[in-house]
Amino acid sequence: SVIGVMVVGSAKASVQNKQLFGVCVGFVLMIIVSLIDYIWILNFYWIIYAAAILSLLSVLVFGHTANGAKRWIDLGFTTFQPSELAKILLILFFARFLMDHKDDINDAVTLIKYAVLAGIPLALILVEPNLSTTICTALVICLLIYVGGLSYKFIGTVLLILVPVAIIFLSIQPFLKDYQQKRILAFLEPEKYASDEAYQQNNSEMAIGSGQLTGKGLNNNTTTSVKNGNYISEPQTDFIFAIIGEELGFVGCCIIIALLLLVVIQCILIGMRSRDLAGKIICSGVGGLIGFQSFINISVATNMLPNTGVPLPFISYGLTSLVSLYIGIGFVLNVGLQQKKYQ
Repeated sequence: SVIGVMVVGSAKASVQNKQLFGVCVGFVLMIIVSLIDYIWILNFYWIIYAAAILSLLSVLVFGHTANGAKRWIDLGFTTFQPSELAKILLILFFARFLMDHKDDINDAVTLIKYAVLAGIPLALILVEPNLSTTICTALVICLLIYVGGLSYKFIGTVLLILVPVAIIFLSIQPFLKDYQQKRILAFLEPEKYASDEAYQQNNSEMAIGSGQLTGKGLNNNTTTSVKNGNYISEPQTDFIFAIIGEELGFVGCCIIIALLLLVVIQCILIGMRSRDLAGKIICSGVGGLIGFQSFINISVATNMLPNTGVPLPFISYGLTSLVSLYIGIGFVLNVGLQQKKYQ
């Protein structure tokens, strides 16, 4: 987070103080959440689920539209993105749901209930539209039920059906918005779309490469900087990794990836020592969320995936994402503290 504040300040100085404020608020909430027994909190799992659904509905009713999408609610002093908080709330809800159904997790009725309960928030995120967050959230939800004990036989059957269906779904253009189609085409044919849809990713790739081993330094004023030339729009959010690559170089990129990997590994290790299935699922879910988002964000910045808007955990500017992830880490710490408490 400290590195994130510095990099965000270099990318866009006017939002650095807001990012620092978000880190402070997130840190305080993380401490508070870590000290309240998560088992007690999970007793209110249906209220948690309702809060996630209502927040996603509220953005469709009260949210303001930007770049053709309605994903944020304007609070005056900042904007609130319900889908970011909903990820954490859904992890908590399904942790309790799967613990209650651990003995019949592979029954058809339980799987249908799980699919319906997962499908409602995913559909609400998709219609914003926010395909990238929908995919990321769906991956986390799939990870949760796998950790909950889903049989490998069922997983194999679903994959045999889901993979071709997903390919067909993405290939049928009416299911995709115009900008989503263009981003996929730009990824497949970057030269053809170099002046529009592929512009951001091409410049991001150039920025990362120009940083070489140790980078050009934070807040540099060199005229050869891709960032200083304003060749990347909103570099403090989705393309923050391009700033890291250009200003901190290969070494800085490796440090960021290593730190994120360590966070994910620590989440898994705490989950393995959990005293119950719910704690294990919470830790796996939070770790998986950080891992999936990191992979997607870095892959987009390095032109390995089509352009899509997913923040880099703890680094990208965005108070809702930052505070929500701190709350998630608070629950992971909570699981670890409860495990020690009952030893």
